[in-house]
Amino acid sequence: MPKRGYHHGNLRQALVEAALQLIEAKGPTGFTLSEAAKKAGVTPAAVYRHFEGREDLIAEAARQGYVMFADLMQHAYEKYQPSALAAFEATGRAYLAFARKHPGHYIAMFESGVSVNRTPELADAAARARAILERAAADLSQHIPEHKRPPASMFSAHVLAMSHGVVELYARNSPGATSPFPPEDLLESGIGIYLRGLGLIEPDS
Repeated sequence: MPKRGYHHGNLRQALVEAALQLIEAKGPTGFTLSEAAKKAGVTPAAVYRHFEGREDLIAEAARQGYVMFADLMQHAYEKYQPSALAAFEATGRAYLAFARKHPGHYIAMFESGVSVNRTPELADAAARARAILERAAADLSQHIPEHKRPPASMFSAHVLAMSHGVVELYARNSPGATSPFPPEDLLESGIGIYLRGLGLIEPDS
Protein backbone atom coordinates (compact mmCIF):
# COMPACT_ATOMS: atom_id res chain seq x y z
CA MET A 1 0.00 0.00 0.00
CA PRO A 2 1.34 3.50 -0.76
CA LYS A 3 2.20 5.64 2.22
CA ARG A 4 -0.56 7.90 3.50
CA GLY A 5 -0.40 11.28 1.81
CA TYR A 6 1.66 10.39 -1.23
CA HIS A 7 -1.46 10.34 -3.40
CA HIS A 8 -3.13 13.30 -1.71
CA GLY A 9 -5.30 15.16 -4.23
CA ASN A 10 -3.35 18.42 -4.08
CA LEU A 11 -0.82 17.95 -1.33
CA ARG A 12 1.26 21.02 -2.16
CA GLN A 13 -1.70 23.39 -1.83
CA ALA A 14 -3.06 21.54 1.20
CA LEU A 15 0.27 22.15 2.94
CA VAL A 16 0.18 25.85 2.02
CA GLU A 17 -3.33 26.17 3.44
CA ALA A 18 -2.24 24.37 6.60
CA ALA A 19 0.77 26.66 6.93
CA LEU A 20 -1.41 29.75 6.54
CA GLN A 21 -3.63 28.61 9.40
CA LEU A 22 -0.60 27.93 11.57
CA ILE A 23 1.01 31.26 10.67
CA GLU A 24 -2.14 33.09 11.76
CA ALA A 25 -2.33 31.12 15.01
CA LYS A 26 1.35 30.86 15.95
CA GLY A 27 3.34 33.21 13.75
CA PRO A 28 5.77 32.30 10.95
CA THR A 29 8.33 30.72 13.29
CA GLY A 30 5.88 29.15 15.72
CA PHE A 31 5.17 25.91 13.88
CA THR A 32 7.05 22.97 12.44
CA LEU A 33 6.75 21.13 9.16
CA SER A 34 5.44 18.17 11.13
CA GLU A 35 2.58 20.31 12.43
CA ALA A 36 1.79 21.48 8.90
CA ALA A 37 1.82 17.88 7.69
CA LYS A 38 -0.50 16.77 10.49
CA LYS A 39 -2.95 19.58 9.75
CA ALA A 40 -2.88 18.67 6.05
CA GLY A 41 -3.49 15.01 6.91
CA VAL A 42 -0.22 13.58 5.60
CA THR A 43 2.97 12.14 7.01
CA PRO A 44 5.91 14.47 7.67
CA ALA A 45 7.94 12.58 5.06
CA ALA A 46 5.41 13.54 2.39
CA VAL A 47 6.11 17.23 2.91
CA TYR A 48 9.61 16.88 1.54
CA ARG A 49 8.28 15.78 -1.83
CA HIS A 50 7.21 19.42 -2.30
CA PHE A 51 9.21 21.62 0.09
CA GLU A 52 12.78 21.45 1.34
CA GLY A 53 11.89 23.09 4.64
CA ARG A 54 9.60 25.45 6.50
CA GLU A 55 10.99 28.55 4.80
CA ASP A 56 10.24 27.12 1.37
CA LEU A 57 6.67 26.44 2.48
CA ILE A 58 6.32 29.99 3.81
CA ALA A 59 7.86 31.37 0.60
CA GLU A 60 5.16 29.64 -1.44
CA ALA A 61 2.47 31.09 0.85
CA ALA A 62 4.07 34.51 0.34
CA ARG A 63 4.19 34.04 -3.43
CA GLN A 64 0.51 33.21 -3.57
CA GLY A 65 -0.16 36.21 -1.33
CA TYR A 66 1.71 38.56 -3.65
CA VAL A 67 -0.25 37.25 -6.63
CA MET A 68 -3.55 38.00 -4.87
CA PHE A 69 -2.20 41.31 -3.59
CA ALA A 70 -1.15 42.40 -7.07
CA ASP A 71 -4.54 41.40 -8.50
CA LEU A 72 -6.31 43.44 -5.82
CA MET A 73 -4.05 46.45 -6.41
CA GLN A 74 -4.54 46.17 -10.17
CA HIS A 75 -8.32 46.09 -9.74
CA ALA A 76 -8.23 49.13 -7.46
CA TYR A 77 -5.97 51.00 -9.89
CA GLU A 78 -8.13 50.27 -12.93
CA LYS A 79 -11.47 50.86 -11.19
CA TYR A 80 -10.76 54.54 -10.55
CA GLN A 81 -9.26 55.44 -13.92
CA PRO A 82 -8.91 57.93 -15.47
CA SER A 83 -8.46 59.87 -12.18
CA ALA A 84 -4.81 59.48 -11.19
CA LEU A 85 -5.57 60.75 -7.68
CA ALA A 86 -8.51 58.40 -7.07
CA ALA A 87 -6.57 55.44 -8.49
CA PHE A 88 -3.58 56.17 -6.26
CA GLU A 89 -5.70 56.51 -3.13
CA ALA A 90 -7.52 53.28 -4.01
CA THR A 91 -4.28 51.32 -4.11
CA GLY A 92 -3.50 52.51 -0.59
CA ARG A 93 -6.88 51.35 0.66
CA ALA A 94 -6.37 48.02 -1.12
CA TYR A 95 -3.25 47.42 0.98
CA LEU A 96 -5.22 47.72 4.20
CA ALA A 97 -8.08 45.62 2.84
CA PHE A 98 -5.68 42.84 1.87
CA ALA A 99 -4.05 42.77 5.31
CA ARG A 100 -7.46 42.46 6.95
CA LYS A 101 -8.80 39.76 4.63
CA HIS A 102 -5.65 37.63 4.25
CA PRO A 103 -3.65 37.88 7.49
CA GLY A 104 -1.79 34.61 6.96
CA HIS A 105 -0.57 35.65 3.53
CA TYR A 106 0.26 39.14 4.79
CA ILE A 107 2.42 37.75 7.60
CA ALA A 108 4.18 35.37 5.21
CA MET A 109 4.87 38.25 2.82
CA PHE A 110 5.96 40.97 5.23
CA GLU A 111 6.73 39.51 8.65
CA SER A 112 8.25 36.07 8.12
CA GLY A 113 11.80 37.16 7.38
CA VAL A 114 11.75 35.13 4.15
CA SER A 115 13.43 37.12 1.39
CA VAL A 116 11.38 38.01 -1.67
CA ASN A 117 14.39 36.81 -3.64
CA ARG A 118 14.25 33.30 -2.21
CA THR A 119 12.74 32.03 -5.48
CA PRO A 120 12.41 33.67 -8.90
CA GLU A 121 8.65 33.11 -8.78
CA LEU A 122 8.34 34.92 -5.45
CA ALA A 123 10.53 37.77 -6.67
CA ASP A 124 8.43 38.17 -9.83
CA ALA A 125 5.15 38.23 -7.89
CA ALA A 126 6.47 40.81 -5.41
CA ALA A 127 7.87 42.96 -8.22
CA ARG A 128 4.51 42.94 -10.01
CA ALA A 129 2.74 44.18 -6.88
CA ARG A 130 5.28 46.97 -6.36
CA ALA A 131 5.08 47.96 -10.01
CA ILE A 132 1.34 48.62 -9.80
CA LEU A 133 1.73 51.12 -6.97
CA GLU A 134 4.72 52.69 -8.71
CA ARG A 135 2.62 53.08 -11.86
CA ALA A 136 -0.13 54.78 -9.84
CA ALA A 137 2.47 57.05 -8.24
CA ALA A 138 4.03 57.85 -11.62
CA ASP A 139 0.63 58.79 -13.05
CA LEU A 140 -0.04 61.13 -10.15
CA SER A 141 3.49 62.57 -10.27
CA GLN A 142 2.81 63.97 -13.73
CA HIS A 143 0.83 66.71 -11.94
CA ILE A 144 3.96 67.85 -10.06
CA PRO A 145 6.46 70.19 -11.77
CA GLU A 146 9.33 68.07 -13.03
CA HIS A 147 11.97 69.81 -10.92
CA LYS A 148 9.94 69.03 -7.76
CA ARG A 149 8.86 65.54 -8.74
CA PRO A 150 10.11 62.67 -6.55
CA PRO A 151 10.99 59.37 -8.22
CA ALA A 152 7.90 57.18 -8.52
CA SER A 153 9.68 54.42 -6.60
CA MET A 154 10.29 56.78 -3.66
CA PHE A 155 6.74 58.13 -3.85
CA SER A 156 5.25 54.62 -3.72
CA ALA A 157 7.72 53.49 -1.04
CA HIS A 158 6.56 56.30 1.25
CA VAL A 159 2.94 55.24 0.87
CA LEU A 160 3.78 51.56 1.34
CA ALA A 161 5.67 52.42 4.53
CA MET A 162 2.73 54.47 5.80
CA SER A 163 0.27 51.71 4.93
CA HIS A 164 2.44 49.06 6.56
CA GLY A 165 2.78 51.14 9.72
CA VAL A 166 -0.98 51.59 10.04
CA VAL A 167 -1.53 47.87 9.50
CA GLU A 168 1.13 46.80 12.00
CA LEU A 169 0.18 49.25 14.73
CA TYR A 170 -3.57 49.47 14.46
CA ALA A 171 -5.12 46.99 12.04
CA ARG A 172 -3.77 43.68 13.34
CA ASN A 173 -4.65 44.01 17.03
CA SER A 174 -1.12 44.74 18.23
CA PRO A 175 -1.09 44.50 22.05
CA GLY A 176 -1.50 47.90 23.69
CA ALA A 177 -1.69 49.77 20.38
CA THR A 178 -5.20 51.15 20.43
CA SER A 179 -6.02 54.05 18.14
CA PRO A 180 -8.92 56.45 18.75
CA PHE A 181 -9.46 56.45 14.98
CA PRO A 182 -10.29 53.64 12.52
CA PRO A 183 -7.20 52.44 10.59
CA GLU A 184 -8.89 53.45 7.32
CA ASP A 185 -9.22 57.04 8.56
CA LEU A 186 -5.61 57.11 9.77
CA LEU A 187 -4.33 55.92 6.42
CA GLU A 188 -6.54 58.28 4.39
CA SER A 189 -5.58 61.32 6.46
CA GLY A 190 -1.89 60.38 6.38
CA ILE A 191 -1.89 60.00 2.61
CA GLY A 192 -3.80 63.28 2.38
CA ILE A 193 -1.12 65.11 4.36
CA TYR A 194 1.57 63.58 2.17
CA LEU A 195 -0.19 64.55 -1.05
CA ARG A 196 -0.81 68.09 0.19
CA GLY A 197 2.90 68.39 0.89
CA LEU A 198 3.55 67.57 -2.76
CA GLY A 199 0.94 70.06 -3.89
CA LEU A 200 -1.25 67.35 -5.39
CA ILE A 201 -4.39 68.27 -3.46
CA GLU A 202 -5.55 71.63 -2.18
CA PRO A 203 -4.76 72.60 1.44
CA ASP A 204 -7.65 72.56 3.88
CA SER A 205 -9.34 75.94 4.00
